[in-house]
Amino acid sequence: MTISTVEAARSEGASAAHPGLTIAADGSYAARLVPAGDGRGRIPERWTLDGPEPYAVPLPGPRPEGPDAQVLPLPDGRVLIRRTAGGRCHLALLYPAGPGTGELPLGSVDCEGLRLLPPAPHGSYGPCGFPVHALAPGEHGATVWLVHGGPRGPEPVAEVPGRCSGGTWLDREGRLLALDRTDAAGRTKTVAVDLGRGGEVFPLLELTDDSDDRLLLADPDSGLLLLRSDAPGEARLGWGVLGSHRPVRFPDALSPPGVALTPFAVQPGQALTPEGCAVALRADGPNGTWVAVWRPSQRRLRHLPAPVGWVRGTGLWTAEGELRLPCAGGRAGRTQCGLARITPSPEPGPPPARPHAEPAPEGASAQEVGPAESGPAEGPADGSAEGGGPLAARAAAFTPVPLQQAPLARKDAERRS
Repeated sequence: MTISTVEAARSEGASAAHPGLTIAADGSYAARLVPAGDGRGRIPERWTLDGPEPYAVPLPGPRPEGPDAQVLPLPDGRVLIRRTAGGRCHLALLYPAGPGTGELPLGSVDCEGLRLLPPAPHGSYGPCGFPVHALAPGEHGATVWLVHGGPRGPEPVAEVPGRCSGGTWLDREGRLLALDRTDAAGRTKTVAVDLGRGGEVFPLLELTDDSDDRLLLADPDSGLLLLRSDAPGEARLGWGVLGSHRPVRFPDALSPPGVALTPFAVQPGQALTPEGCAVALRADGPNGTWVAVWRPSQRRLRHLPAPVGWVRGTGLWTAEGELRLPCAGGRAGRTQCGLARITPSPEPGPPPARPHAEPAPEGASAQEVGPAESGPAEGPADGSAEGGGPLAARAAAFTPVPLQQAPLARKDAERRS
């Protein structure tokens, strides 16, 4: 499954009632930090999503967690937590243990700014368990750490020159990691780091010399990439295919006026057919926050009401095309969680009538729904894109091909496709 990771510190519009939620790579569990019952600090909370009915389990420690804590669920049900204290980052595994919480220390890293990266893709498994990586800033570059799943505890696995952010996996083996790297001149380009080759760095997004190019999402099965770049003259959402020599496209459907779109999940399992992948986007506009669905082969967005209590900007697709959106309600310390299941039709139908806001469950806030449809019909002239193919089969000899911008004479046509 393709999943979304939204950290509380980075989630746009995340409130104290709905902090960011991280979903495990296989969609089985999720984890977040919620306000403690006394209002001081936060406590970890694990959601079980693959059972008959989702449920939440609090994992309180001897004291509330600090504002810098970060959690990440593993497919075996344990939750990895990163705490900061004494100028170091301390790592541990949390798990339910009777009425309390069990904790297994994993070691520490001499860095205050260590940030856990999104869960390694489903299917990757290290010599000592499910791998978890983290990114630590340094004076002259960034260090990629393997903090779980290795034989010797936390250890550095790659050094990347420059100031790095982001973090997106390009394959299902947890080997190819994309990072957004900012140089001394302030330009940001996405590079790929091959952890199987000692951290060798390759250019990935280089649309123009002066553009800022950031990778937002990637699907390892089809090679579909979602990115944001100002190469067209202003910052726009675009898409391309990993390994393809075709230019990046910036469809007008992904730039509706007055609406900010943030992709958070891509449909997996669409090998060789990136144009058929469904993409889920968080839409923020004058009418609130809602869900939008788009495919590269389509000419317009499909707008859907946000479920009541949706943990905004999080969700996952199944290979069959079902979109699953986590929802939360209840008072602090006692969460009622759910999983809204939506199966959008492959092609957008007539614009639906604007629904009325539904009452939210206790402790949750209803969110208004955006416009039913917006913008003119637009899309690729041929309705297709060159496929990149599954990366897992060719990871051993894979060298990312930099995605280039369209020639100037073709720019207008590419913006409409």
